Amino acid sequence: MGINKSNNKVNGNFKRQSDEKSGIASQKVISTTTGNKRQEIIAQLTGYRFKDTALIDQAFSHTSFVNEHQLHHNASYERLEFLGDAVLELTVSKYLYYNYVEWPEGKLTRLRAALVCEENLSRLALDCHFDQLMLLGRGEDASGGRKRPSLLCDVFEAVIGALYLEGGYEVSEDFIISQVTSKVDQVIEKITDYKTLLQEKLQMDGPVQISYDLIEEKGPAHQKSFLVAVSKNETQIGIGRGNSKKVAEQAAAQDALSKI
Repeated sequence: MGINKSNNKVNGNFKRQSDEKSGIASQKVISTTTGNKRQEIIAQLTGYRFKDTALIDQAFSHTSFVNEHQLHHNASYERLEFLGDAVLELTVSKYLYYNYVEWPEGKLTRLRAALVCEENLSRLALDCHFDQLMLLGRGEDASGGRKRPSLLCDVFEAVIGALYLEGGYEVSEDFIISQVTSKVDQVIEKITDYKTLLQEKLQMDGPVQISYDLIEEKGPAHQKSFLVAVSKNETQIGIGRGNSKKVAEQAAAQDALSKI
């Protein structure tokens, strides 16, 4: 069955039934002011305004908050996160498939993994100020839950799930494209193995000797800086700096590639 793109008909009966079961209507403990802030920020990010404000509140409700206020066990964001994770993977896969037509499956898989990983999604959640909107129990909040990458990642996926449920696939897709795939060039830069690329490039015309030499190491133990030079047959062809030898070597290889 195809994806229904109508904002008013996306899984309509199912959504109403699941909302009743989750006990979202009973969340009287959520302040109107905070709820309005969630609504406004989501509207600014997506251009979509939720009709069911309880659904977006649920997307930010951690289990600690649900337990503390004795809400229904399904009132947390976990089920929305489950749904959002699937929508996110589909959308990113579709985007990469159509925009990187020359890439083999393995390379597409690695890029998708980097785009939807916890580190990347938690950073995006912070950029969206989702940490300020989370509903946490007192203990979870006091222990730094608002900045915990795993929770931020969960909330980001839960918001996608909520957008899909009420707004439909196109609304959730627009959000993912604007927030996740817009960073694809930065992620490619981060995961690219420049040393391997340089080796493949230099060996196209036959065997060569490639070496990486540490030129400089400076700074205190907790903030070291390394300068590395890469050479081809004992002739320097690139130089790079980083906070570790490995990072500096990658920077040197990237510098060499830019000159070839």
